[in-house]
Amino acid sequence: MPKYLVDNKYSGYRIDKYLSEIANKTRSFIQNNLISLKVNDKEVKLSYKVLLNDIVEVIFKEEEKIDLEAKNLNLDIIYEDSDLAVINKPKGLVVHPAPGHYNDTLVSGLMYQIKDLSSINGTIRPGIVHRLDKDTSGLLVIAKGDLAHQELAKQLKNHTMYREYHALTIGLINEDKGKIIAPIGRNKQERTKMAVVSDGKEAITHFEVIERFKNNTYIKCLLESGRTHQIRVHLAYINKPILGDPLYGPRKVYNTIGQYLHAKKITFIHPRTKEVMTFEVDLPDYFKDELNRLKNEGI
Repeated sequence: MPKYLVDNKYSGYRIDKYLSEIANKTRSFIQNNLISLKVNDKEVKLSYKVLLNDIVEVIFKEEEKIDLEAKNLNLDIIYEDSDLAVINKPKGLVVHPAPGHYNDTLVSGLMYQIKDLSSINGTIRPGIVHRLDKDTSGLLVIAKGDLAHQELAKQLKNHTMYREYHALTIGLINEDKGKIIAPIGRNKQERTKMAVVSDGKEAITHFEVIERFKNNTYIKCLLESGRTHQIRVHLAYINKPILGDPLYGPRKVYNTIGQYLHAKKITFIHPRTKEVMTFEVDLPDYFKDELNRLKNEGI
């Protein structure tokens, strides 16, 4: 059982925050993988605040042993330096290993094209600071070292990382812009889905209409929080699901090419240089083709 002696710098920290810094683990990892947590030989909760000279003992679940293979996926790396990389992920690519997807994920491609990746999220999620759903395309920032990972994760938590998504909905949104505020948690009936639930975590999505068509709306969305499937759940909640969404959209949709959700723009502060960095990528061809089809339909 690893032991840590609390010094004055961390006195007063919640113990999960303390462990995230001292043990190089994210707070979500700590919450999801904790087996035993003791301070001075007594069991404590994650809300406990450490004091000077406390002795912290912690046991985490053993990581699942998976032999990952590096694989040449010809990832579109639009920027790379010694601390991080920015990837334009294609639709249809799972970000990290999970049941049914082990060596055909973004992680396998990263291992082939980028040799150094952060270890904070464990051996099956090296470098992964944040995720995109399998059928969502667009920008992801990847950490190449643990310090960079911690700084980027902090920006995500503090909502100082700007993420702009473009989506095509089923149905017309009448408001030119708006804000969806609705808590998100696990769907009580279908565990593979998320839902707006009263005991969920706070979730806020801003949207702005770019163009309206006969039965669809092209919008941009900004995340004020980062819940699983947030944009998809929120748009379905207001009865304007994303076109092609296999989980939250109607079962029968004429277009089966994919989910029309794209992470188009990202802005963050470089963890080392403190420079403000902005990256933007074009919509994928299938998305542009659908927009053109809808425009021509209205002529």
